[in-house]
Amino acid sequence: MSAPGSRFPGSDAALKGAVEMAHGAGGRATAELIRTLFHRYFDNEWLAQANDQAAFEVAAGRMVMTTDAHVISPLFFPGGDIGSLSVHGTINDVAMAGARPLYLSAAFVLEEGFPLADLERIVASMARASLNAGVPIVTGDTKVVEKGKGDGVFITTAAIGVVPPGVHISGDRASLGDAILVSGTLGDHGIAVLSKRENLTFETEILSDSAALHGLVAEMVAAVPAIHVLRDPTRGGLASTLNEIAQQSGVGMRLVEDAIPFKPDVLAACELLGLDPLYIANEGKLVAICAAPDAEPLLAAMRAHPLGRDAAIIGEVVADAHSFVQMRTKFGGSRVVDWLAGDPLPRIC
Repeated sequence: MSAPGSRFPGSDAALKGAVEMAHGAGGRATAELIRTLFHRYFDNEWLAQANDQAAFEVAAGRMVMTTDAHVISPLFFPGGDIGSLSVHGTINDVAMAGARPLYLSAAFVLEEGFPLADLERIVASMARASLNAGVPIVTGDTKVVEKGKGDGVFITTAAIGVVPPGVHISGDRASLGDAILVSGTLGDHGIAVLSKRENLTFETEILSDSAALHGLVAEMVAAVPAIHVLRDPTRGGLASTLNEIAQQSGVGMRLVEDAIPFKPDVLAACELLGLDPLYIANEGKLVAICAAPDAEPLLAAMRAHPLGRDAAIIGEVVADAHSFVQMRTKFGGSRVVDWLAGDPLPRIC
């Protein structure tokens, strides 16, 4: 296995040309693309075997698995791109079970004519994200579709992980009296993507929060093994995520608007665009639900980690036969925080 730095050439020229149908035909061009791009950047002992699958030792305990498709537009945005996002998002889905992610797979659907230099940039970003997270990409696939039948590149990733003994985290475990926490400011990712797509500029640049959360989760589980629910509020934002959990658990939720953390620039952007920040997507934040006595120890553990320094307790789980999520507003009133209707911010993951 080569040294990590060798995967990321500095002065080397980027790949020239564009994706051709031959790159997906399974012949010499396919083999060359795999060798010079995917194996070069994702280099590890499993890929080096050059098989159609990856063989590895299975850890003892409960295993979890997830799969995720990424079709974001634009492909590159402030704070990230489709490559790093595909790694972070899939790792996070495994981490929300309290699991330690072990391995990733990646499948690419490329459109004929897509610049190879842009593909190399995406693959390098995936490799960095995978290396930094300590979760290798051990197998994958590449397909090419005719020009006009794709949108540059789509990436599907899958991951497996192992849950520590005694940890049972699930969306159906929210209980009456539980505290609801978030790990930091919300809406950063969705607004970063929208600003790039619509060529919007703000006083300060809003960056995506895209990040792998398994390190934060490990610290949280170490501090409070009895966490009931973890979920990353991606599509549909905090509002849709809490509605999903409320339905799964058969409970209601009551939020406090003033307690929910947002960056001022995100709130200003949402006001300008007529968007509700509760529905804006995130890619590096999580929602945690735990028993009320565990809330302060869990909050302290979250704030001690760089990805949880802005964590906050934002509400509680209540009895509600209709599983409504409600919020006490800044003005002392109350509003129902319903499911996302329509799609105010398409293609954010």
